[in-house]
Amino acid sequence: MTDDMPRLAALSPLDGRYRSDVAELAGYFSEAALFRYRVRVEVEYLIFLARAPSVGFVPPFDAAQQAALRALYRQFSDADALAIAAWDRRVNHDVKAVEYWLREQLDTLGLGAWKEALHFALTSEDVNNLAYGLMLREARDLVLLPALSRLLERLRELADGEAATAMLARTHGQPATPTTFGKEMNVFFMRLRRATADVAAIRLTGKLNGATGTFAAQAAALPRVDWLKFSKAFVRSLDLEPVLLTTQIEPHDTLAALCDALKRANTVLIDLCQDLWRYISDGYLAQAPRPGEVGSSTMPHKVNPIDFENAEGNLGLAGALLEHLSRKLPISRLQRDLSDSTVLRSLGVALGYSLLGYQRTLRGLGKVAVRHQALLDDLRAHPEVLAEAVQTILRREGYPEPYEALKALTRGRPLTLETLRAFVEGLEVSEPVKAELRALAPERYTGLAAELARLRDEQAFSGW
Repeated sequence: MTDDMPRLAALSPLDGRYRSDVAELAGYFSEAALFRYRVRVEVEYLIFLARAPSVGFVPPFDAAQQAALRALYRQFSDADALAIAAWDRRVNHDVKAVEYWLREQLDTLGLGAWKEALHFALTSEDVNNLAYGLMLREARDLVLLPALSRLLERLRELADGEAATAMLARTHGQPATPTTFGKEMNVFFMRLRRATADVAAIRLTGKLNGATGTFAAQAAALPRVDWLKFSKAFVRSLDLEPVLLTTQIEPHDTLAALCDALKRANTVLIDLCQDLWRYISDGYLAQAPRPGEVGSSTMPHKVNPIDFENAEGNLGLAGALLEHLSRKLPISRLQRDLSDSTVLRSLGVALGYSLLGYQRTLRGLGKVAVRHQALLDDLRAHPEVLAEAVQTILRREGYPEPYEALKALTRGRPLTLETLRAFVEGLEVSEPVKAELRALAPERYTGLAAELARLRDEQAFSGW
């Protein structure tokens, strides 16, 4: 096969067309990566056993032996993954395959005396839940959060740079009280920042308590060991939050919470992509064409908003998968069923579609520029948006039924500034009030939008 054929023959677009966008996640969620994380858990557990004086039967490792053991996962190679896969084909059990491979490695390292301490009193789920907890935490912290941070930085740039750029707003798709482009971008910045903080704040949990969560094998073999304390200490050594009360499986509640938090962040970005698509359609934003790129197979002029469309589609796919993961994983019949096991293997797919959506949204944001004159021209073409300001000022003055007067003037009919100013001249109000009304202009009727565009702390004005 040519170098391109594996990509062209891939069943999943994440491993095919979009591989370069999400390749970073393969180091966390591929089958080889899962083997590596399981090796890491088994090795760290063995070292932890050897350190515990109350365990007794596991001799301690010296520093060189610990380094050699940790090198098994820190220097984990393709050949190592293939060797474990070969064991898996032989025994048809992926966690046991890791154990058998590790036993071989202990012999090679001259550590055969520790073989029976390997996987001591563990159930496969003790290893798997910790492996998934580690991979998910590290993928979030090292891949997803940096990608979201890049999006936040770009949104902040647009919010600050266009803070005072007046723009016609639309509610129900109709012309409405003007805003600024920067203020609208800051709305998305603040929403995404809150959602990202929620993603980052979730402390993933892990368990180590045996076949049905009772520590039965541990207590039978070593009854004098405080296994509750041991379990908590070991899980915390992996920077996960310990859970003591479980069935055979870790309940996946924090994993579900992370899926829900990611889904909310992705929903914010779908909303952003749809608004930006409309701004491009309305001519408010220009897109920089990429050299050599084709927008349409028949219409040579087209520069389509494909990045935002691609992001919207992939974030939607991610949301569907994340929704299923968060609903399915916390449910397991009685003390254990395997339905979660196969679903967990698609965790990387859900995060892959999320990352792809982040990449494409960022690419789209990097190609757009505000067409300031187009925004101004469109805003000036809709002087009816000043009706709100006029009737509100008249309310202040005690003018009778100003809302009804402006409704009769403006609703469902075209309006010009001249017509509006003629209306003002006929009002029975003082000359200073008329002057105030004459000075109104759509491009200046933006309230505190420019200030809001630069707002970064919503609690700063909580003194009321």
